[in-house]
Amino acid sequence: MQERRNVYFHHNHSSDLLTKAQPLFELAERYGFHQVKDHQDANIIVSLGGDGAFLQALRKTDFREDCLYAGVSTSGNLNMYCDFYINDTSKMIDAMTNENLEVRRYPTLEVKLNEESSFFCLNECSVRSSIIKTFVMDVFIDELHFETFRGDGMVIATPTGSTAYNKSVNGAIVDPLLPCMQVSEMASLNNNTYRTLGSSFILGSNRTLSLRMNQELNNYPIIGMDNEALSMKHIEEIEVTLSGKQIKTLKLKDNSFWEKVKRTFL
Repeated sequence: MQERRNVYFHHNHSSDLLTKAQPLFELAERYGFHQVKDHQDANIIVSLGGDGAFLQALRKTDFREDCLYAGVSTSGNLNMYCDFYINDTSKMIDAMTNENLEVRRYPTLEVKLNEESSFFCLNECSVRSSIIKTFVMDVFIDELHFETFRGDGMVIATPTGSTAYNKSVNGAIVDPLLPCMQVSEMASLNNNTYRTLGSSFILGSNRTLSLRMNQELNNYPIIGMDNEALSMKHIEEIEVTLSGKQIKTLKLKDNSFWEKVKRTFL
């Protein structure tokens, strides 16, 4: 931490949040951190808010691998990516001065649309219907045609994202030390014409998942990347891989992934 002193705070600019954050800004200056206005000049990026704010901070700062990310909660919950409360400055001081912090590397997904545009996701990529009607897509694992899916959609999640949208569609929670991605169905239609696996499955780090849209039966589904959405009107193929890009996050040594899972769900 000693060589990392340029801090960029990502947050909304509401007067309420700025009032809450002012003691944190002053604390950073007091302990020798320099607050920068451009995230490209930072080597520590701190999001203020909840998990949604943390995901937005990653996207707005281009998923940088050359800096550390940290989440500070502005509510009463610590969430999965936030290790600090905004009003608990004493814990932040203790963590910084007693080196009670460690760096955890989280894998990300790379999503290619029509073999052109690339996007990154920390939590998940989801493909879902935008209207009350099913849609059809062919599912390929590497070059193997695995199944033809008809239903409301699919969620492709990282291990850290396995506790989010993936869990709500009955996917498994996966240890983030395992480099993999999980594929979970949303309301699949199974009959004599369409047949799917009917359960979540996990793909290793070197696998490629391809979703190819049936244009005749494609009622304009949307693709979600973490907490942002895009229209899929002209998209014929989505290719998802586990990228080589890892996000380095600051966490308390006594706040592991499984401690967060226990705190959040049990």
